[in-house]
Order: sequence, then C-alpha cells, then structure tokens
Amino acid sequence: MADNQPDKRRKRGRLSTSGPLECSLKGTVLMNHAYFNKGSAFTKQERRDFELSGLLPPGVQTLEQQVQRAYEQYSSRPDDLAKNTFLTSMKEQNEVLYFKLLQDHLEEMFSVVYTPTEGDAIENYSRLFRRPAGVFLNIGDVDRVSHDLSLWGTPDDIDYIVVTDGEEILGIGDQGCGGILISVAKLALTTLCAGIHPNRVLPVVLDCGTDNETLLNDPLYLGLRQKRVRGKEYDDFVDTFVNAAREHFPQAYIHFEDFGLDNARRLLEKYRPQIPCFNDDVQGTGCVTLAAIMAGMSVSKQKLSDLRMVVFGAGSAGAGIADQVRDAIAAEQGISKEEAAEQIWLLDKPGLLTTGVDKISSAQRPFIKPKEDWGGKDTSLLGVIQEVKPNVLIGTSTKPKAFTEEIVRAMASHVERPIIMPLSNPTRLHEGVPADLLAWTDGKALVATGSPFKPVKGHWGAGGAEVEIAVAECNNSVVFPGIGLGAVLSRSRRVTDKMLVAATKGVAEMGPALKEGDASAPLLPGVEAVREVSVRVARKVIQAAVEEGVATEEDIPASNEGLDEWVREQMWEPRYRPLKYVPTEGASREARGELRVVGSVQRPDDA
Repeated sequence: MADNQPDKRRKRGRLSTSGPLECSLKGTVLMNHAYFNKGSAFTKQERRDFELSGLLPPGVQTLEQQVQRAYEQYSSRPDDLAKNTFLTSMKEQNEVLYFKLLQDHLEEMFSVVYTPTEGDAIENYSRLFRRPAGVFLNIGDVDRVSHDLSLWGTPDDIDYIVVTDGEEILGIGDQGCGGILISVAKLALTTLCAGIHPNRVLPVVLDCGTDNETLLNDPLYLGLRQKRVRGKEYDDFVDTFVNAAREHFPQAYIHFEDFGLDNARRLLEKYRPQIPCFNDDVQGTGCVTLAAIMAGMSVSKQKLSDLRMVVFGAGSAGAGIADQVRDAIAAEQGISKEEAAEQIWLLDKPGLLTTGVDKISSAQRPFIKPKEDWGGKDTSLLGVIQEVKPNVLIGTSTKPKAFTEEIVRAMASHVERPIIMPLSNPTRLHEGVPADLLAWTDGKALVATGSPFKPVKGHWGAGGAEVEIAVAECNNSVVFPGIGLGAVLSRSRRVTDKMLVAATKGVAEMGPALKEGDASAPLLPGVEAVREVSVRVARKVIQAAVEEGVATEEDIPASNEGLDEWVREQMWEPRYRPLKYVPTEGASREARGELRVVGSVQRPDDA
C-alpha cells in the first residue's frame, strides 16, 4: 500500500464522490431518471441548463425541505406495508431523496424497508407489482443468461451483485421470483449503510420454479409456474450465471442471499476459492455474532483462546456461527481448524452432536464429538453446560424459552460474566429474554439478541442501586455492507477467512461496551452508527486483503487515517451534487444515464 502524500492531498480513488456530476440528459428524460432527478431541488441555473423551467413549479427547495414533506407523506400511510410501498415508489423517482429520508429516520424505518415488512412485500410481490426492478433469469432460458446480463452494462459498470433463488426468504420460505425484492432490499442496505453506489449495483433472481403451492395456484403469480428444479440442472444454471457474471462484470463482488439450506453453504464452498463472493446467511450471521463474542470476552478480560462455546440449534445459522468462531480461534492462535473446533459444542434435536448421532450434515461434521467421550453422560443442554462449563451460550434453535432459569444459573455458576445470546427470530421464538437472563445472573450476563429489545432496569449487585443495561442486537447490517465495501474498493480477488476475522474485529471495536469501556453498554454498535462502522470494517478488510495479496487496486493508503479518508471519499452519500451539462457525444455512460439504476426509466434507444 502507498502511504499518504507528504502534503496530505486527498487520495480520491476511482469512485470519488467529489465535484459536480456530469449529465447529458434534459427535460422529462432527466426528471424520470431516479439517479439524476432532484425534483423541486433543481437550482434555477440547472433548470435553465437542462430545460426544466416549464416542468417544475418556480419554488426551489432544499433536500431537507423535501425530506420533511416526504416524511409527512410517509407518516400518513395506514400501515407498514403501505409505507414500504410508498418508499419503493419514492426510490423509483428520486434515489437521493429516498436514501436521505431513510438515513434521517433510520431507526424508525429500518424494519419497514427490511425485515419484517419487506417479507410482507415479497409475499405479495405479484399482487403489488407495478414495474420490474432487477434481472430476472429463469431456468427455462439458460441460453439467454449471458445475453440478458450483458444488457446491464460494460465490465466497469457493476461493483456489487446480490443474487437469490428465492427459496428461503427472511424466514417466510419459498417465494419464487418474488425473491428479487430481497436482492433489491439488500442492495439498498449496502448503499444506506456503506455508501455502495446505487447506480453500480445489480439485483438478480434465479427463477428455478417454486414449491410454494399458494404461488403456483395464484393466477397473478409472475414467476415460472412449476415445481423447483433441483440437481444437476439447477447446478448448471447457477454455474452459467456465475460464469456469465464474471465474464461481463469481472470486478463485481457477488453476494448470495436466501438460498435454500441445502444449497447455500454448498454453493459458497464451491465458488469462494474462485471469486470474490459472500453469503450473508452463512457468513454474515457468524461474523456479527463473533463480534459480540469478542466484545464480551474483552469486557470479561478473556481471550478467544479461553472460549468454550455451546451452540443450541445446529442449522445453517448455528453452524455458520461455529464456522466463524472456529476460524477466528485458528487465526488468532495459529492452530488448525480441527484443533479450534474442539472449543465448540453443537446441540440439535438429538442433543449433543456426537459420532453416535445419525444424519449429521456436512456443516455440522467438523464439530461432532467422539461418542465414547460421552458414554453415560447427559447430552441435553443442561447436561452439556454442567460438563463442559462454557462461557458462551448461543441460541439458534427457534425453541422459545429454551434457556430456562436452571440452565442460565448453571452458566453463571462457573463463569463470572457468561455471554448468553438468544438469536432466533422472530422475537416470539427467542430462547430467552434479556430481563430473565439478567435477573437469573444478578445482572452479570453479557447479552445480545437476534431482535431489538429495550434496555433492562434492575437492582443488581451488592449496592442495590438501580442499573440500566442496554441490550445489543446481532444485526447483520453492521457487518455485511462494510465487508462488501472493503472488497469492492480493494478489488479483492477473493474474500478470505482473515478478511472476515478482520471485519469482525472492526465491528467489535466499535461496540459501545468495548469502545466506552462500559459493561452496561451494548456489545455491538446500533444501526444509527452503521456508516462509521462500515468505514472501520472496510478499512480492516482492505488491510487484510493487501496483507494476503488478494487486493488488486493500486495506491491504497497505508496509514489508518489515510485509508479511512480514502474509503469515505468513495462512499456515495444522499446529497445533491451540482449537475454539469455535457453533450451526449463524448459523454460517459454515467452522464448519458446508461448505468442501470433500479427503478429508472430507460432511454428510448435502450428499449
């Protein structure tokens, strides 16, 4: 990496957001382009230069005034689904206003623009459909995959792709082609949380059919009306997509989202050694949970080498968490993954997973324990806790109230500050609630949850004074956008284990408990701080990519300060940049409005 110049001139990078924005569109074509449109905020000079004077009322407003009006309109909608639809419509008209509104009201709107309300929108996709957004590839037209992707730009136009096959969406299952909305939503979060440029992203759905009988029997359903295709034909379809995406957009980072349990890990393991790719369900959940564990262990003055972790619920989320923790232990201690796995115990419906348990999945296999070591011992959750004396307990079982008072007190009996994390969603499926976990441990448990909870007040400790303890939420949005940003800016050839561990450390460092040295503060940062968290995560990811030799971008600053500034300079922000008119001839593709923007209107020559 090159260090800052002696005169400390800013290194802007290839995605710099400084200066005016060149544009060759005019009139209604400009106003119908969501990326360039400013609506009532076009200046008087821009109205003259771009032939807009007669198309707008004379009053010129600020972005802040537009946000105020938009928020009033948003607030008037009768329910969350109507609010979600309102935001979708706004995004199709004016992207800067859309993202600025979300940024200013992030805590309030996060659940509307993402889970759980986005799940309702996806379930009703074919009935709410107004206009398409993204790329629809179907298994019946495999021969068109490459051609259809090629329509979305040149090799330098796309930085970030989110692709789903719609089989396991947000806990609501198979949604067929409606899964395109999860790709759109995830990309909106990458822009909102990490400044990924919204005109340089591509949402994709791989329509392989659906096993959802409700959709198959719905006359308005827009996807392939057939049962899901599986096996070799499915694998060939995915492979065709990946190869075509790499051919047309060789620098793009591919984010796999909400694939079925049988395919998510298998596809990640297949493509991860070859291309820069990521699966949020497998890796993102593991990373944010590991960040909470790291913060908790720092608060309790322990190291990863001291970790003894029990995971209750060994599905994709539980196994993904185990993977990330194992890899971090191995990296920190310089030991093999097999040795690191000895510090982790997985439990599922049969109890502790041992060599005597039938139907062990490939994801679970690295963590199974020898049957002979547990002969005659209790392999229930309580029995395992009493035997191995863990300091970390993770819940991904969807079994409500599984962390009973007896189990929690057993955790607290052998460790001063037990880390207890009930992560199952939605809230009604949580293994335990923070108020109980703190009450049963005299306020000593370090708690993080899978859904938001209000702070807990109680009289704990010898003094008896009332204490308020904030509860961290394990929200993937504090980690996956920053990982993607780091991979995009470094143009990494792959996303390595060390890059993910580095990202995790970045999140842990930004957690209030560690940052402020206050054990009553949350272990993880909240979404209100997510852009600064993404800067730190991106910096850590880039540094790890450079260290491992997988970064291909040139002139990356070496110092932390210089690298942070370089990252921030390339993060897109929801603000109106001055528009500079340039003639169509000789203008860039961006200036001509030809970088595909989700929700934008195509130019006539693109039809």
